[in-house]
Amino acid sequence: MRNAFAKQIEEMAEQDPRVVLLMGDIGNRLFNNFRDRFPARFFNAGVAEANMVTMAAGMAAEGLRPYCYTIAPFVTARCYEQIKVDLGYHHKPVVLVGTGAGLSYAPLGATHHSMEDIALMRAVPGMTILCPGDTPELNSLLPQTLGLDCPAYVRLGKKGEPQVHTDVPGLKVGKAFTLKEGEDICLLNTGNMLAVTKETAESLEGAGHSVHLSSIHTVNPLDRDFLERAIGGFRIVATIEEHGSFGGLGAAVADLYAEQPGRTSRLLRFSAPDKFYHVTSNQEEARQHLGLTAEGIAQGILQHI
Repeated sequence: MRNAFAKQIEEMAEQDPRVVLLMGDIGNRLFNNFRDRFPARFFNAGVAEANMVTMAAGMAAEGLRPYCYTIAPFVTARCYEQIKVDLGYHHKPVVLVGTGAGLSYAPLGATHHSMEDIALMRAVPGMTILCPGDTPELNSLLPQTLGLDCPAYVRLGKKGEPQVHTDVPGLKVGKAFTLKEGEDICLLNTGNMLAVTKETAESLEGAGHSVHLSSIHTVNPLDRDFLERAIGGFRIVATIEEHGSFGGLGAAVADLYAEQPGRTSRLLRFSAPDKFYHVTSNQEEARQHLGLTAEGIAQGILQHI
């Protein structure tokens, strides 16, 4: 996804002179073309992410549209006070872009894991949270951030993620996107687990179940109309995400679920458990360890049928 972001942000800068790119000392070669084409709109803030966010807030106050890019935990947790005060409180249209979300950087250990970033961003009033599931979803969503009048967080994987969509889908910020219609089990994916969720759907269908699959690419604001229909219309609703058990998509849907007096669905949440992941491994091994695989998720759902 990060390569797609680099290409897309360059195209956006060509079309809109307000676009400014700031980065936290990462991806120099990734943004060589942007730097060479728009030197006055490219800033390497170094390993000073708090400063980067405050710089971006000032630029937004003057009418620019800044994008702050670095590794997910460093553009969220490391500079949370600046996000809360400079962006949230002042409601500035700065887009934070976190690459390597979830366990994408699993081999680098806990400093680079990002299993609480959605929860952190959900706690900032007025923050739009976008979690594209693959490159086509990113290409559909990112240009729409130019039209937002609020701060936003875009949560990316790293690179090499499977591409689920064959074409760029017509996504709309705040609206769920259905990849497959079904009647019995509803799978709700956010972010870089989309290929795993699709494989889960295929496994459940192989077991004789009718499966609905939707991408909840916008965690905030949620598509309440769609989710309320799902909660009242499916036997099982399952949320799937590479995030911790607190504060992510599952928690957001559970909050909405609790408000529905006529709910008929069983809500299941598939995410990482409430503990740090201490094993040094790659992302796929980490998912196996945490049960975030198509086989593990399908088995978890079948246990409740």
